[in-house]
Amino acid sequence: MPSVGTLAFDEFGRPVLILKGQDSKKRLFGIEAHKSHILAGKAVADTLKTSLGPRGMDKCMVSPDGDITITNDGATILSMMHVENEIGKLLVQLSKSQDDEIGDGTTGVVVLAGALLEQAEALLDKGIHPIRIADGYELAAKIALDHLEKISETYPLDLKKLDPLINTAMTTLGSKIVNRCQRQMAEIAVNAILNVADMERRDVNFELIKVQGKVGGRLEDTLLVKGVVVDKTFSHPQMPKQVQNAKIAILTCPFEPPKPKTKHKLDITTVEDYNKLREYEKEKFTEMIKSIKDSGANLVICQWGFDDEANHLLLSHELPAVRWVGGPEIELIAIATGGRIVPRFQELTAEKLGFAGRIRELDFGTTGDHMLCIEECKKSNTCTIFVRGGNKMVVEEAKRALHDALCVVRNLVRDNRIVYGGGACEIACAIEVAKEANKIPTIEQYAIRAFADALESVPLALAENSGFSPIKTVSDIKSQQIAQKNPRLGVDCLNKGINDMKSQSVIETLIGKRQQISLATQLVRMILKIDDIRLPGESED
Repeated sequence: MPSVGTLAFDEFGRPVLILKGQDSKKRLFGIEAHKSHILAGKAVADTLKTSLGPRGMDKCMVSPDGDITITNDGATILSMMHVENEIGKLLVQLSKSQDDEIGDGTTGVVVLAGALLEQAEALLDKGIHPIRIADGYELAAKIALDHLEKISETYPLDLKKLDPLINTAMTTLGSKIVNRCQRQMAEIAVNAILNVADMERRDVNFELIKVQGKVGGRLEDTLLVKGVVVDKTFSHPQMPKQVQNAKIAILTCPFEPPKPKTKHKLDITTVEDYNKLREYEKEKFTEMIKSIKDSGANLVICQWGFDDEANHLLLSHELPAVRWVGGPEIELIAIATGGRIVPRFQELTAEKLGFAGRIRELDFGTTGDHMLCIEECKKSNTCTIFVRGGNKMVVEEAKRALHDALCVVRNLVRDNRIVYGGGACEIACAIEVAKEANKIPTIEQYAIRAFADALESVPLALAENSGFSPIKTVSDIKSQQIAQKNPRLGVDCLNKGINDMKSQSVIETLIGKRQQISLATQLVRMILKIDDIRLPGESED
């Protein structure tokens, strides 16, 4: 029988059993560990590579419950993929951090990181130390970021001339499922951001933009509502379907008589007692409605429900009401209408009422579905994007696409410098980095040249996904960029016959592109510094 462990004694002579755990661990170290990491990184990047660009493919993911998600958003694909490898998980976090910080470019950042790892493998085979490769990558990233600053252009943020912002949003939406109504979606995203943007502070509060989806209708039916859309309806079918100049009482207290807080049981044995209780309830309901009427409100929005008797009384007093409105929605309504949330009827006053110019009920097609639309609010900077689509998957993907477009416009409000897409800025940076590599006398020049080659992975993937010969297309553009000294030449993914991305209006934000290069470089440097990995596995002997 094999020994379980070793018996040892501490300083007081007490026996301690030291269990053997190392045998059940799998260990990779040295060049083997590096190769294993690079293989895992390349596998994840290759999965996403085909989703890059306007001609990129979508991925269909099925959850264990059988829910289907169809998307080409890098962060969504990676978050739903079952990745077991530790380095693969790092790439998932990389796309998530790009999504959290910038909101767009989640596929590109993983493709670039995968290309950097692939180039590092060739350098390791030449016998170059991983630390020298990591240092070379850092130098190259600095050269690339400096060059991006030089080739960037500043966009004037003119609120009367929105075309530049719309073109940038259209570039983001070009690779999404909504690209058949690309212009309309881009305009919705730009108008939503400008509606809530604080131009003095150059900041955007995303909390004020709500994206609501409803299955049915076409993508073209998507609209921007300057106000709040709530998936509720008036509590009684005979209440008016539209309220003009609504003064809204926003309540978080239940619309019912107070219950005595007692442990004792209340038995009603006679008809008189029952009638008394009924009269008491009616009196309390009438008091509540009177307090609402006295405050000047002509609409009630309640977080809790109310029974049929209260509903009937509200109808007979001509007081439209909405019940079961959720917490986040009630807060958004309060922000939009400038009202205060009232927790007790006694605290309801005219100053705490919210105001909206119009509240109307939206109905959809032949179904009995209704939603409430609260418009012309007192603080009209709150807005809702109401997304329609043929099925749930289309609506969800349209929501993700609009999120990316909103983030890009938000980034332009923060920093209005842009570079040109279609792989143009990556090729320009690759040319500059390769040129600078010749001036460096140390061994890092190999890593810097490899970084330049890795930068070309994005235009190569774009060309491949568009059905062109990747190497020929990119080498042609590269030679044209050098000959014409024009950093705006990129891959013509849309078959328009011209490579100048400025005339094609393919625009990306400088802040997003900078973040892509710096995040991918940071992660690859970290992976290259790992030379020993221990993980649970079979015993080695």
